[in-house]
This record gives sequence, C-alpha cells and structure tokens, in this order.
Amino acid sequence: MFNLQITDETSPLKSVVLGTAMSSGPMPKPEEAYDPKSLEHILAGTYPDEADMVREMQGFSAVLEKHGVQVFRPEILEDCNQIFSRDIAFVVDNRLVEANILPEREREFEAILHVLDHLEEDQVIVPPEEVHVEGGDVMPWNEYLFVGTYTGPGYRDFITARTNQEAVDFLKDTFPKRIIKPFELRKSNTNPRKNALHLDCCFQPVGRDMAILHKESFINHGEYQWLVDYFGPEKVFEITEDEMYRMFSNVFSISPEVVVSERSFERLNTWLRKQGLTVEEISYQEVGKQGGLLRCSTLPLERGQA
Repeated sequence: MFNLQITDETSPLKSVVLGTAMSSGPMPKPEEAYDPKSLEHILAGTYPDEADMVREMQGFSAVLEKHGVQVFRPEILEDCNQIFSRDIAFVVDNRLVEANILPEREREFEAILHVLDHLEEDQVIVPPEEVHVEGGDVMPWNEYLFVGTYTGPGYRDFITARTNQEAVDFLKDTFPKRIIKPFELRKSNTNPRKNALHLDCCFQPVGRDMAILHKESFINHGEYQWLVDYFGPEKVFEITEDEMYRMFSNVFSISPEVVVSERSFERLNTWLRKQGLTVEEISYQEVGKQGGLLRCSTLPLERGQA
C-alpha cells in the first residue's frame, strides 16, 4: 500500500511502478517504430533481445529494492512492450493523470490497474481526448510543473510530438497551485540526434538544486536560458549531442543523495560524484536502444519529504 504523493523529482522514493520487458513481442517493422532511435536499431539489425532487457530491468529493480523502495510491476500482456511505464501515467501531488498515449498502447495502462485499485476515484484523472500528454514531458519541481511540448507546424506529422498545447492548458486548470512552465522541444521522426522525444530526454533536475541539460533540444533559446539561470550555470551539467543521443539526462533519482545511472556515462557519473551524490551504476544500454532509459521506465507513486 502507498499514499499517492509526488511533489518533485528527487525526494526520497517510497514506491514506484517499474515497467517490464517480459513478453515484449517481436522486433517491430520499420513502419511500426514509435521513435527514431528504435527505427535506427531496427534498420541496423541491432534491436535489443528480450532476455537482455529483462536482465537489465532486474538489475534496476534490485537497486531500487536495496534502497528500500516498494517496486510494483505491470501485469504481463503477451507480445506487448511495457517497458516505459512513464509514458502511460504520471503523478503530481496526490493525483494520478492517465496519459493520452498512442492508441496502440492503451492496454498498458490497464495492466497497472491492480496497483491503483485502492485510490479514491477523484485521485485518478482522465484527460479529454484532445489533450495529448505523456509522463516523460511532465516534471514537478518546487512550485513549478515543467512541461515539454511541441506547438509548432506539423504537430500531427510528428509521431515524436507527444504533448500538445491543449495539455499545457489542461495542466494549468488541473493543478492551479502550480506554475506551469512549458518548453518547446525539437522533434524529428527520423534522426534520433535531432529529436527530444520527451523533456526528460534533454533535461532533468538532480540532487536538491542541480540539473542535466542539452541546449540544442530546446527550440527557443530563451526557454533554455531560463533553466540555466534558474539552477545557476555552476549547477548545470551541459551534455553534448552525442550524450543526449545516449540519454545522459534520463537517469533516475532515488533521493536527493542517490542517482541511478548507466555505467557507461562516465563523464556524468564523475560530475555527480563530485557534487557529493552516490551514483548507482547499472547496465541499461539494451533498453536504451528503444529511445528511453531509466526515468522512462519508472512511474513514481510516492516520495517522502526531502
């Protein structure tokens, strides 16, 4: 049992839904790819094996449990990719929002209903149909709710555009005590080095007052600069295009003092340790071939006081 409560990205984690790679199905056809990184590996013949991804996710679960986190897993749906639980829902304060995700993925939310069955009816919010939003684009932080979005021309042509202006307006109405701060993200259906699928693919707060950030993923320089000024240049770890492609910003905080990171992220992990954080390094590169990493795999349900 848990009390639904998420006020920020790094307070001590108590409970979380971690996705599953079990029965994730055959390699998709190129035209079935949801993002350009998956497409890249499908075409190259390097799409990850299920057994490798299951092993990596077991390693992630073991680290979470080592730190006393209650880990829930989805019911396993046959031949269904359920790795990225952040896509299907997100929690802000004491309310859970069911994401309006790609229609092909609606079954994934049904597979976590057993975790949510004790919640009050008014704690689960189902946005109207015109609101497109996924959890990777939504970050509570202090008085803010940071939201990645795309409102430019050709929204419907981008399978990588997951959160729209209607979502920004909906979040303002739903969480009136929060300051909604949107950020326009660069999108590409075909080039993973020019695509920020979600906000957490180019930015994430860590610790108590630091952030990981990739400049070129933000369409508007002023929005990027706002983040630099907010956290302070000395508190920002700037990542390169290659590091963004490898998803350096998609680590996961267990607490303000503990971060789970991919073990190959040597430059980032060294910096985090210099800031006094404990870095739990795990192997997660095979999961990463599908366009998401550690934060994408998690749906935090409850965090305590920092």
